[in-house]
Amino acid sequence: MTEALYVQLLNLAAGALLLTAVLVLWRRELSVIIRVFALQGVALAGLVAVLAAHEESIELGALALGVLVLRAGVLPGFLRRALAASGAERSETRPLVNVAASLLAAAVLTLLAMAVSQPLVALAPSPATQAVPIGTAVVLIGFFVLVTRRRALSQLVGFLLMDNGITAVGFLTTAGIGLVVEVGVALDVLLVVLVLQILTGRMRQVFGGTDLDELRELHD
Repeated sequence: MTEALYVQLLNLAAGALLLTAVLVLWRRELSVIIRVFALQGVALAGLVAVLAAHEESIELGALALGVLVLRAGVLPGFLRRALAASGAERSETRPLVNVAASLLAAAVLTLLAMAVSQPLVALAPSPATQAVPIGTAVVLIGFFVLVTRRRALSQLVGFLLMDNGITAVGFLTTAGIGLVVEVGVALDVLLVVLVLQILTGRMRQVFGGTDLDELRELHD
């Protein structure tokens, strides 16, 4: 792979990673949000695959396949199951921040990510580290989703966006984290999703929904 092609593919994968995070902020239908999250998993796997091709690393190639299976297949599958069990709760009807303000916040968070990542980029300039601000922006946008959405499923997607961003930064700054480390992190994330899916199911059975503001009202 030539250096020019490597840079182009890396920028394409990083751009897709950021675009899907912004689309999660834009859309309100939970089914669409899950599909966009699955596309982000494909983008993350593509980013790792580009690094694998550039480094000519079989281990990174195996990790790219694992990321694709877990983050574009398994995790979205669990989210779809949770959505199917939620009945009428198919969209974010009352987010704390409207669409326009959310997109503006995404732009501000992206600029903030670029600002705070500059020392790291300057420390080790390379095409991979140049994309670190994108991963950082995905982490910040995921956190924004986590704190501004009311549905438990939407907040879970925000948590997973943060994890995707952290994973991207890890690969970009270390040219691939160890296989054992990535498998351990993947199992931890999968365990968290399973636990949260069980909790949301129990919340729905007991309280009839997963709107966290309504549950606070019940508590009061």
